[in-house]
Amino acid sequence: MKKILLAVAGAVTALGIATAAHSGPRLDKIMDNKVIRVGTPGDYRPFSIKNNNGTYEGHDIDVITAMAKELNVDIQYIDTSWPTLLDDLKSNKFDVAVGGITRTSARIGQIDMLPGYAPFGKVALVRKSEASKYNSVDDLNQSSVHVIKNPGGTNEQFVLEHLTNAKVSTHENNAEIPGLIAEGDGDVMITETFEALHYSNEDERLKALFIEDPLTPKHELGFMVPIDDGDFIRVMRFAWDLMETRGVVKQAADKWLK
Repeated sequence: MKKILLAVAGAVTALGIATAAHSGPRLDKIMDNKVIRVGTPGDYRPFSIKNNNGTYEGHDIDVITAMAKELNVDIQYIDTSWPTLLDDLKSNKFDVAVGGITRTSARIGQIDMLPGYAPFGKVALVRKSEASKYNSVDDLNQSSVHVIKNPGGTNEQFVLEHLTNAKVSTHENNAEIPGLIAEGDGDVMITETFEALHYSNEDERLKALFIEDPLTPKHELGFMVPIDDGDFIRVMRFAWDLMETRGVVKQAADKWLK
């Protein structure tokens, strides 16, 4: 029994996360290098935004920072984009993807995602002066309405499926679209609950619509991880569970998701 206990103790890290001496290759590399590579588009407030000085902030940044500290590793941020996010993760450009990523069956069919958080629905961000014009999807789906979308995510998917009659244009930088709407260069941005609330609170010219009755059934967000290393997935899920148990996820929500 003593030998068994010693063997178990030797397999436990200083932080209490159990990893075998010869665990999966991804986890081994992260623990050996003391670095976890985090991919994020960095353009989706309030979950992940890249500042002008190259630093990141947001709900997801707070949580992944705490997870990395629990794992006793540093973070290396890797730039990615919404159109390439899934392929970049699958091609091993980073170890985990964060930044307000919707949990969908299509994504989970190819990768794994950590437990969901921040339930939301699709909503519309419009100019406050014209908000009374939009009371339904049909009101948005008019040829006189200019919708600006960001490529590669579920917001674009909603626009392409449901706003086929509207004038639709694409803007590569998601974080710039609210400003374009406020300035009158477009009329509508389809986004999620928390991003719309963030920008409507930040800019008095904007209003978030359909908050109480979203345009879609509710979903949750989640961190994406590859499926090539079961040990890595288990450790990441355990680290997430610790963040929930210790209140880190709630603290991030209280700070960012208002």
